[in-house]
Formats: sequence, C-alpha cells, structure tokens
Amino acid sequence: MTRVLSYNILAGGMTPCPGEDRRTEPLARLISAVQPDIVGLPEGLNPRRETEKAVVEELAERLEMTLIRGDHPTAGDEFQVACLTRLPVLASRVHVRPGVLTRPVLEVHVREEDGNELTVFVAHLIASFHKGRAAEHLRQREVEAILAIMAAAHGQPHLLMGDFNALAPGEALRASALLRYVLYLDQTLPSGEGHERDGHPHLAYVLPDRLRPLQPLLAHLSRNRPALWFIDALAGLYVPRKSISLLRRAGYLDCFRHLHPHEPGFTCPALMPAGRIDFIFASPELAPRLRACQVVQEGNGIKGSQASDHLPVLAEFAPCPTPAPTREASTPQAFAALSSL
Repeated sequence: MTRVLSYNILAGGMTPCPGEDRRTEPLARLISAVQPDIVGLPEGLNPRRETEKAVVEELAERLEMTLIRGDHPTAGDEFQVACLTRLPVLASRVHVRPGVLTRPVLEVHVREEDGNELTVFVAHLIASFHKGRAAEHLRQREVEAILAIMAAAHGQPHLLMGDFNALAPGEALRASALLRYVLYLDQTLPSGEGHERDGHPHLAYVLPDRLRPLQPLLAHLSRNRPALWFIDALAGLYVPRKSISLLRRAGYLDCFRHLHPHEPGFTCPALMPAGRIDFIFASPELAPRLRACQVVQEGNGIKGSQASDHLPVLAEFAPCPTPAPTREASTPQAFAALSSL
C-alpha cells in the first residue's frame, strides 16, 4: 500500500504558533500519525534568513524522509513547493512556465515497495480571491499548463496533488465560516502593509473588489444568523469552479470525492472549515488502485488547526497487480537530458 499525503503547511511552517517560533513539532506529530510514504508540500518554503534551517529540512530529519525541493532561480521564497518521501527517488524535475505558472510544479519519480514506478506532481495554484473570476481565469491557464506538463507521463501511473485554491463543480462553500475566520485574524493578528500576514489573509484579500465597500457591513452581519445563511447562498452562486473541471475532463480522478460523494471534505481554513481546495488527483492508470482517501482532522494528540491553516488529505493506493513496464525517461540521466531541452 502506498500512502500519499497532500499538505499545505502554511508559509513553510515558519509562521509561529503560540509558545513556539515555528511549527515543526505539531506538523511532525500530525504527519507521523498517518505514516505517509509521500508528502506533497505546496508551501515548502525556505526561511527568510539564510542561516536559519528550514522547517521542511527539520521535518525530513524527524520523519526520516528524503526532501526534494521545488526551488528555481525564477521563483522567490514565496513560490516554492517541496516533497518528502521514504521511497527511493529515481529522478525529479522542477517545471516553470513564466507568465503562466505562479509557482513551479515539482515532479518526483519514485519506486514503490512493490517495485513499480510512480510519478508525483506537486502544485500550488494562485489564490488572489479578491480578483474574482479574473483569478479563476488565471487558475484555468495554470491547470492547462500542468496538463501539458503531465502529458509526458501519459500511460504511466501518476498523480497530481496540492492546493488548488478552487472549488469543484457542485461543491459547497461555507462563506460565513470563512468570513468569521478572516475577521478573527483581523482582530488577533497585527496588520501589515501587504495583502497577507505570513500566509494569513486579510478580509480585503479574500473579498472581491466590487464587494470591498461592504467590509464594515460584513463585520456586523457575521453576528446575524439569517444574514450568514444569505452569505453562504450568495457565495455559492458567485464562486467560479472551472479549474477543477478541466482536470476531471482530462480523465483525472478526484480521489476524495470519488470515495465520499456526499461528505463535504472541507480542508480550509482548518480552524473553521469553509471549503475543499486541497486535492489528490489520480491518473486513469493509477485510479483503479485507489483504496481510501480522507481529510486528516487530527493525529498524535494534535488538532489540524494547531499545525496549519489547511487540513491534509491522505490517499491510499493498493500495489499494482502486475509489474508495470519501465518508461524510457525513468533514469536520472534521462531526466537531466529532458531538463536541458
């Protein structure tokens, strides 16, 4: 059984939690509770100070896993992804598409315990919720680029995971919970000059531009139950959902929704879950092996909200019933040759 975890650890785990200067301990305890073989980290960022050790490095040591970074010269600290694995790493590659992908896409090729090969892609799509449908258009472009990148893995088992900052068609958005959460942050965290505070958003960042004049009113409405119901209904109609549709139409299986057609599966914010924006997608070759998928609420005495603002998603895949053929570009030398093109 291969266990895969997709986990946005919030600003690389560097944003402190009460009583600590970073979140290595709660993250390590929560991740170790589910014993994953592969962990995709859409926000596997480096520390701001070069002399400071990254939380992802500490997690790799604590969990006894190999760390693969999605660093690239064109991407700053804000735009890094990473992957942890206890499986043998055959090759890895960082994909960049300037002007299209906001963050690089990390590709990691591993050998599973049954001897078969699996390719994992880790992605983090743009948020910019305040841009409304314009932001969704940007995410659609990113998904199209990711599909083009994954085309090289066609015919071989592979998966895509990460933070997509998008809802799937027909799924609920509990906007009232998101509103209460951001208002809570506005009251408890110091304000900054930018849109985000170490990964935590301002209300202005999640509120579409046309609705910003309503900010004072929304703060008042957050205490009115009938108004919250209206906010949920209105947001459900407004939020665009085309990005995830592109992946589904391309044949990728939404692992959680496939096994849990009627559960909300909300992943963010962890403290007051409002929507499902973290996904694991299996390719048509991998999908028949899917055995389980769940949102991890807690583990080893740690609640999800103590470790990050996202809840992780765990998927389990059964061993391949028959040995899979080795693809041509399965060696590090072949990947190096591809990267030079």
